[in-house]
Amino acid sequence: MSYPTWVRQHLAALRALLVLTVVCGVAYPLAVFAVAQVPGLRSRADGSTVSLHGRTVGSALIGQSFTGKNGAPLRQYFQSRPSEAGNGYDPTSTAASNLGPEDIVDTLPGPKAATAGESGGQSLLTRVCSRSKAVGDLEGVSGARPFCTPGGVGAVLAVFGRRAADGTVPHPTGVVSLNEEQGVVQAPFIATYKGVPVRLARPGEDYSAAWWSPSGAALPPILSSRPTRSPRRQRPGPAHLARLRRPPDRPGRQGPRRRPRPGEATGRGRHRRPRPRLHGRAAGQRPEGEHRPGPEVPGPRLTR
Repeated sequence: MSYPTWVRQHLAALRALLVLTVVCGVAYPLAVFAVAQVPGLRSRADGSTVSLHGRTVGSALIGQSFTGKNGAPLRQYFQSRPSEAGNGYDPTSTAASNLGPEDIVDTLPGPKAATAGESGGQSLLTRVCSRSKAVGDLEGVSGARPFCTPGGVGAVLAVFGRRAADGTVPHPTGVVSLNEEQGVVQAPFIATYKGVPVRLARPGEDYSAAWWSPSGAALPPILSSRPTRSPRRQRPGPAHLARLRRPPDRPGRQGPRRRPRPGEATGRGRHRRPRPRLHGRAAGQRPEGEHRPGPEVPGPRLTR
């Protein structure tokens, strides 16, 4: 019994679906699971877990925070690197912060954040500064870093005023410390900038029109991160092409080469003669008295 074409195509697709489901969805996972149970591979396949007194306490591949019950770090242990997975070292939430080197300004909470239970966000610069200060306080050393305030936040100023040609503000009219919130910090990390008093940031204000300068240094605006493409350098071409591109009006130079006309000098000390036309003769016959020069062969020349 013959079926229509569309029925045969649907049956073939259904058979392929069933075969691939059995092979890729049943046979392959069972084969991988069986190989993982081989002695020597089972502990790795189970996550390299670490047990203490018969209870799983962690994994050898995932870090952990060495803190006490109150959340303070324990000095007898080496502190692990910071983790952004969940609340820290959470194997079920292995995600990243996705913060880049241009993330230097904190997100301050809005005016209604306290009543709504919201909080602002720290920039990458402030996170580095705060962690460096915490390590310094724990170890009894200085945790000061460039572009960081003594309080452990990013030292970034918003400078208002008319900009110069290079993008800076030579004569500022107002300066704000962006990462130091009013009411949380008593005074900014720097009192004046180019003779203008520095004030603390206020939640809800817009500082996008200002020039942002890290630590008050004379640096170009960081937010303009789009690179400018350098002009493509013209590479010199081959010598014969360069000679052809020269203008023909130069003394001693010629323009693009062309095929010489019959009887025109070719520059090699000889002239080309027009080939006589053959009337009623075969193309291979040579007219009487015509001499067609051939290639020169070294040695004595034979004459009749």
